[in-house]
Amino acid sequence: MLRADVEQRRPVAYLDRALPIAFAHRGGAAHQPENSWAAFEHAVSLGYTHLETDTRATQDGILLAFHDRTLDRVTDRRGRISRLPYREVSAARINGTEEIPLIEDLIMAWPDLRFNVDLKDVPAIQPMMEVLRRTRAWDRVCVTSFSARRLHAARVLLDRPVCMALSPAGVATLRMTGGLPRFGEALAAKLARTGVHCAQVPLQIATPTFVRQAHDAGLQVHVWTLNRRADMERALDLGADGIMTDQTVLLREVLTERGLWNQN
Repeated sequence: MLRADVEQRRPVAYLDRALPIAFAHRGGAAHQPENSWAAFEHAVSLGYTHLETDTRATQDGILLAFHDRTLDRVTDRRGRISRLPYREVSAARINGTEEIPLIEDLIMAWPDLRFNVDLKDVPAIQPMMEVLRRTRAWDRVCVTSFSARRLHAARVLLDRPVCMALSPAGVATLRMTGGLPRFGEALAAKLARTGVHCAQVPLQIATPTFVRQAHDAGLQVHVWTLNRRADMERALDLGADGIMTDQTVLLREVLTERGLWNQN
């Protein structure tokens, strides 16, 4: 089976950074309210080049950087986002103080940075594709989802390829069949055609075997969401190509100690 080297695992502009890549999960939720301007700004001040976030659309199709289905957990308002107009959602404040950012505003605020965007529901798909068209951020966004159907729907609407992460179904398939002879080359070709260039998985899935199989298929492996030093060290020892964390200061320290802080 073909063994992909580091350069083969950086096939698109989004991933064209020295490895490992450090991702600020929800902007770096350990230091500032999650998915808030303050969190993203803090991560940028630390030198992060890749910002992870989530997206949901309001009733009138405005795309937010927001994780939950409802406003209830992290804001001072209540209600399901997809059933509320933006004029109501815009009044909500994260932790009672922070405005909910728009995905488009984040992308435009830092034109040199990359964004890992998790499509949380179907209503977000069309608005996300429209944001990509308006911002022309094709090379700066990786589209991810826990739903293979949402990823397929997004792919159909794309005007041009963007980086995508392997769906959970794809991860399961890779785990079951990745060790078969010649499977790596065939899968690498298929995934490249569909824009899939990385597997984003929890640490328990990122075994040495899985990392090898993903690399053989031409995929980077990004591990989430690691907030303890021991887990970060383990992922790096396993050969992970990226780590997502809320603890952005700690991850920078760990990578710096290893001579791997290459985000700038």
